[in-house]
Amino acid sequence: MGPRRLVGMTATGASEGVGARGAPIGGPWWWARRRSAVLDASLAAASTVECLLEGASFAHGADLPELLGMLLGLLVGPVLLVRRRWPVVVVLVSIAVMPAEMGGLLSVVGLYTLAASDVPRRITALLAGMTVTGTLVTTFLSMRQDIASQPDFNPPVWLVPVMALALGLVLTAPPVLWGLYVGARRRLVESLRERADGLERELSLLADRAEERAEWARNEERTRIAREMHDVVAHRVSLMVVHAAALQAVALKDPEKASKNAALVGDMGRQALTELREMLGVLRTAEGAAVRGAAGADVPERLAAVASRVRAQEAAEGARDRSAVESSSAVEGDPDGPGLDDLGDLVGQSRAAGMVVELSVDGDEGESSRPRYAARVERAVYRVVQEALTNVHKHAPGARARVRLAHREGELAVQVENGPCEGGAADAGLPSGGNGLVGMRERVTALGGVFVSGPTDTGGFRVSAVLPTPQPAPHVAG
Repeated sequence: MGPRRLVGMTATGASEGVGARGAPIGGPWWWARRRSAVLDASLAAASTVECLLEGASFAHGADLPELLGMLLGLLVGPVLLVRRRWPVVVVLVSIAVMPAEMGGLLSVVGLYTLAASDVPRRITALLAGMTVTGTLVTTFLSMRQDIASQPDFNPPVWLVPVMALALGLVLTAPPVLWGLYVGARRRLVESLRERADGLERELSLLADRAEERAEWARNEERTRIAREMHDVVAHRVSLMVVHAAALQAVALKDPEKASKNAALVGDMGRQALTELREMLGVLRTAEGAAVRGAAGADVPERLAAVASRVRAQEAAEGARDRSAVESSSAVEGDPDGPGLDDLGDLVGQSRAAGMVVELSVDGDEGESSRPRYAARVERAVYRVVQEALTNVHKHAPGARARVRLAHREGELAVQVENGPCEGGAADAGLPSGGNGLVGMRERVTALGGVFVSGPTDTGGFRVSAVLPTPQPAPHVAG
């Protein structure tokens, strides 16, 4: 966008040139461009020549030295140089020299500049009226003198006033009207440019916000994937390590039990691999959707409008956001993923690893009448129980554990509590990243639930979660 000049008028009519976006103007002194300075200098030179000739003629008619009239014209003519800076001064000077019948170009150009500037309209009207009045009086007196000098010429009485008024309007109205038109057009262009600048800034902010939303979605997706990978791998591998330790202990003493433990380790490994393959398949599908969405959001490179470019960018970012949300929803809300029906198998795996686990359900009248909840809610409950039992295997081997599930009106509660290690058993020595409790809390709070964890008075540990649920629909056997 090229440089432009914003004109601010003071009380004296002085204008202060300021470039686009508040930058200083590029021309010399108060001119916005060099060609404007050249134009004003040319007009001032023409006005000076005119005033010199008219000043000499006035001095000759008034029986004054011609040098004095030429000196007056030399002072008045160059005033046009300051017409952009002080348009009011130019018009006042032209009115002041009207009795000397000089400054016609000065008056016309001054009125045009005044009308086109940001001087208040009442000042413009007042000076234009003074110019018309001065022209009318000067013309009337001049014509009366000419008629008096010609005794044979007897025009009608109305001719002189009408001619004086017509000449005054001809010299005043066109420059004023043209100046008003040019000023209004200039202000309209400036307002449109300012509006375009505002829209450009607003669209830039929207683009920045879209980028922030896209980055937030990507970070959320990474966090959810990391949490899901942790839940899938940590529990299975922890049980495999426990069974491997038991297998090592009974390998020589009880081959049959060792064989069963080996079979359990193999089953758990296969289950872990199956869940990992499912997750990786979902991620690959989401990645392909993101690529297709970004390709579909392309726009021609020749679009010059800033709004079109930003809309294209937002469309691409929106496609990536949607793909990220779809992938995270697929990872966490897979209807085929583990749910409440799989808690029995989960507890059974811990029992097979040697843990004493009790599972109790409140408000459940049987499998056929169990309330059904959203897949995300059931999956979150399953992961909370899974991670809690994994922590018992890691940090309290040999301790008793109790899993309680409660179906309440409008909410689903789960609690996993373990007692102290029996016989002073030491930590199992399994590696821990310290993200298990953090992941559980994130899962529960993301669904609007409440998560609490901490040690018990008896030396154990308790994990509790309450998740809000819509009114559960009764299961219809079919």
